[in-house]
Amino acid sequence: MFIDEIKFFAKAGCGGDGVVRWRREKFIDKGGPNGGDGGRGGDIYAVAVQDIDLLSKYQHKKTFEGNNGEDGAGGSRHGKDAKDLIIEFPIGSIITNIESGGSVSLDAVGQKELLLKGGHGGFGNEQFKTSINTTPTKATKGKIGEQGNFKIELELFADVGLIGLPNAGKSSLLNAITHASAKVGSYQFTTLDPNLGDFYGYTIADIPGLIEGASEGKGLGTKFLRHIKRTKMLAHLVSLENEKPMEVYKQIRKELSTYDKILLGKEEVIILTKTDVIDDQKKIEKIKKEFLKLRNPVFTLSLYDDASVKNLTDELVKLLRN
Repeated sequence: MFIDEIKFFAKAGCGGDGVVRWRREKFIDKGGPNGGDGGRGGDIYAVAVQDIDLLSKYQHKKTFEGNNGEDGAGGSRHGKDAKDLIIEFPIGSIITNIESGGSVSLDAVGQKELLLKGGHGGFGNEQFKTSINTTPTKATKGKIGEQGNFKIELELFADVGLIGLPNAGKSSLLNAITHASAKVGSYQFTTLDPNLGDFYGYTIADIPGLIEGASEGKGLGTKFLRHIKRTKMLAHLVSLENEKPMEVYKQIRKELSTYDKILLGKEEVIILTKTDVIDDQKKIEKIKKEFLKLRNPVFTLSLYDDASVKNLTDELVKLLRN
């Protein structure tokens, strides 16, 4: 199951303890102090990888704990620093520390961000030797590592986002022009999670159907609107099953604007789908001319017409390459 939001608790490693130890030498009281310091606790880092399904592997893991530093030892030996804990997250993840409110965004594969710092190691008794106190019996404990509760929200990175009302034909189009196998049905919200497909090296995302009021939480709500934010191009599908296609188009645009006005500035193509439901070709052309006034590329599509699928594919590749 696709997961795009999780919460977990994380705790960086604690520093190792310093120790009280003595050299064993003749004629030297207690041999002199030689207790070593403790090692540093392991930090916790987030690293971005190209795997959008990764969060599903963490949905039952509620806690991440860093490694503790090693205690000091005699002979002035310092404990080993702990190995840092690296947690992989999908590119597009926004990681928020719930307590502090601070957040980082993983925008590139390989990007590495510090989430929590491990504790410092404690001091051994050798550190407390002075000219006055030549036999210190004091050592300190390692410091506790930082900890916090985190929320991860994934915003998909895609070259093209397919948007439109439920049953506009998004999943069917994705299946037709990529190797995806998205679920298709004749009822609303067949797609409950975003589907991705590879399109000549570009990524196309089928964003679940939006309805009026989605920006206020209706239908599938704002959960999937956020996936459009980082999409480079929007392909707006409008089914000609609707009696007033332009009103449907404006309805979805209104939801985008209400959620985030920046979405209206994205490059957009309009795809008039299910043209096979209209027998009158002149009527289809009239609807297309109305949409061309918006100054965006407009395509007509019937998945039963191989020529229209090929034309859309060829033109979409050209737009992406440009």
